[in-house]
Amino acid sequence: MANPRIFLSPPQISEREYDLVREALDSNYVAPLGPMVDRFEAALARYTGFPHALALSSGTAALHLALRVLGVEAGDRVVVPSLTFIGSVVPVLYQGAEPIFVDSSAKDWLIDADMLDATLARLAREGRPAKAVIVVDLYGQPCDGALYAAICDRHGAALVVDAAESLGSTLRGRHAGHGAQITCLSFNGNKIITTSGGGALLSDDEALVRRARNLSQQARVPVAHYEHVEFGYNYRLSNILGAIGLAQLETIEDRVARRRALFDAYRDRLGGLPGLSFIPDIPEARCNRWLSVALFDKNVQAGPEEVRLALEAVNIEARAVWKPMHMQPLFRDAEMVGGRVAEDLFARGLCLPSGAQVDDDVLDRICAIVDRLVEAPEAVSP
Repeated sequence: MANPRIFLSPPQISEREYDLVREALDSNYVAPLGPMVDRFEAALARYTGFPHALALSSGTAALHLALRVLGVEAGDRVVVPSLTFIGSVVPVLYQGAEPIFVDSSAKDWLIDADMLDATLARLAREGRPAKAVIVVDLYGQPCDGALYAAICDRHGAALVVDAAESLGSTLRGRHAGHGAQITCLSFNGNKIITTSGGGALLSDDEALVRRARNLSQQARVPVAHYEHVEFGYNYRLSNILGAIGLAQLETIEDRVARRRALFDAYRDRLGGLPGLSFIPDIPEARCNRWLSVALFDKNVQAGPEEVRLALEAVNIEARAVWKPMHMQPLFRDAEMVGGRVAEDLFARGLCLPSGAQVDDDVLDRICAIVDRLVEAPEAVSP
């Protein structure tokens, strides 16, 4: 019998999800919104420490609403890291704005703060200052919100944190995303908790969240009939999905602990191999280790693609680090500041399976393949 598929980061479901979904169905709140969404939003606010939370249909929707309520319009410039998933960037296009890509820092893989500062200063000198900056918590690495907020304040740009990958990560004891005007989460099927799809917008600013909430519900004017003076979006999270999210959030600390332990196990088992290292630690941070990311030196005997193919041959999913946005055909004409670090991480990085499927036996299988390939690549057939 073939080995069962080991996915990179599959959903993890318990009886609690069934219980809350059944409760939602019994209440007959199956249309968008309802008491489960209200409870989920309240639980998110408590857990993250943001006073206001808005549950939405996706993390991309949250970022789109963030840019809209912060006043980003057609022709504006928005600075974004190149090393990210495309969902961090397409909301800029939705608003008709222009993305300006900035390289990562090798020390933490996050957007380079010095390069960002210099870029914002240059854009201001050109007479077209950036309207907003989106920083991304890559693979759960929490950005220093205070650092980036100071840079943005200096140049008059709004700050948004794309924390899609960092639910459960903290920096200096505070949840990821603090310091920004708006922080956005994702509950996509491969995230540390899921609502199948889904996302959330978090903020300290009640007015921004109130405005985003109205836009997420087709911008309806609160009168007895349907009245609209502007257009909005159908970005609401359903009550059924809110029930799933509420159940998932109850176990977030266990999930973070499990992923952090798995990352440590990978690093302990494989970090001593010649030419192999892992995504760096950030001082004073607890990274949720959403994905465990290995980095292969260029002179290693087998690189990330050889290892990925060898794992795939035994039905184990691994994945390259995000392909930088400035290397994507869609953005061939976009401005890129730097690029060497992002390109290098893409060329050398590999995300290893990081979900609950990776028990001791699966871990042994993965590590044995990586170990044999790095030491002697001919030992494992692709």
